[in-house]
Amino acid sequence: MFWWLYYADSRSAGYEELPLVMWLQGGPGGSGSGFGNFDEIGPLNRDLEPRKTSWVQAASVLFVDNPVGTGFSYTDSPDGYATNVSMVASDMLVLLKHFFTERPEFQNIPFYIFSESYGGKMAAAISLELTKAIAQGTVKCKFAGVALGDSWISPLDSVMTWGPYLYTTSLLDDYGLADVNSAAEAVKKAMEEQQFKKATELWSVTETVVEQNTNGVNFYNILTQQPDEKLHLHSLQIRRHIRPLHSPSLNELMNGPIRKKLGIIPQNVIWGGQAEDVFTNMAGDFMRPVVDIVDQLLTSGVNVTVYNGQLDLIVDTMGQEQWVKRLKWEGLPGFNKLRWTALDDPTSPGVTGAFYKTYKNFAFYWILKAGHMIPSDQGPMALEMLKMITQQQL
Repeated sequence: MFWWLYYADSRSAGYEELPLVMWLQGGPGGSGSGFGNFDEIGPLNRDLEPRKTSWVQAASVLFVDNPVGTGFSYTDSPDGYATNVSMVASDMLVLLKHFFTERPEFQNIPFYIFSESYGGKMAAAISLELTKAIAQGTVKCKFAGVALGDSWISPLDSVMTWGPYLYTTSLLDDYGLADVNSAAEAVKKAMEEQQFKKATELWSVTETVVEQNTNGVNFYNILTQQPDEKLHLHSLQIRRHIRPLHSPSLNELMNGPIRKKLGIIPQNVIWGGQAEDVFTNMAGDFMRPVVDIVDQLLTSGVNVTVYNGQLDLIVDTMGQEQWVKRLKWEGLPGFNKLRWTALDDPTSPGVTGAFYKTYKNFAFYWILKAGHMIPSDQGPMALEMLKMITQQQL
């Protein structure tokens, strides 16, 4: 498994005084060392120019390409691929044990897991295993919380709200709403029958129905049109959800200058070369929810944050609110009683950039004018949120 660490680079504090954040990308099969690093929160963008809103100014940042086969992570044997989130979690625990042993300077620094999309589903499972490992003394670290960004926690809630969300934003007419809802119902039926692979296939069918009825809405940000994809790939899922994370320029960057600079990547390993295998191996687990894991984390006192972009379709905020309302966590009634608080956009005082609510060990951030990739759409607001979650003085 490939990992990439940046020590915090802040004008006001040494890395010892700032948290460590591990970033997990979606897919499954999307690379954090590539996409999260160069397109979202790393110190350089994909043109290798400095990013003003890099998270490295507020935390040390650890990118891990997971599951195995993602990015520069690789396996030589077919049974090396993870097929479900518990395998993903146990693989990650091996890496974290190694990391905190090899970098003991991080053992007493608050450690947070931040994630996006499918990364959130993995982050929840990893957080639970990490909590157990710390209690048993097998991993030495100061786990401080997990943040689930536009996360695939309850896939069915996402799919079932696509129609209503698109309809209220004038992206579907009555006929389109009926078509999308009926495709979503088929996904629901497969889930009720515990046919998870079939549900993944029907999820993909539902996306096609959405695209046909919206003239190709962009699943990652409803306000930007999806460019026409002329490539004929055997799998629509790969085209929609792995390919955008591995665009030609990022591919060239990672397999060219970055690979050369790293100097440790085996000859036979291509960055992103196994991404499709990663997705295919996880297909039977893809639509399974992990809401119960979030409940366990909250009940055991782990700090959990959910944050979501207003313009995201694939994991729309409506769907996130639905599974949150079903949590069995005893603090939920208290959370529900609270009204949200507005946050100014850090770059435009007086302009609302987000709303948030926090109660005991749970927080929810509604990030405005952002799609699925919040840090790329609203970098200053995402950085502000990071500081708030890791309790740094603003």
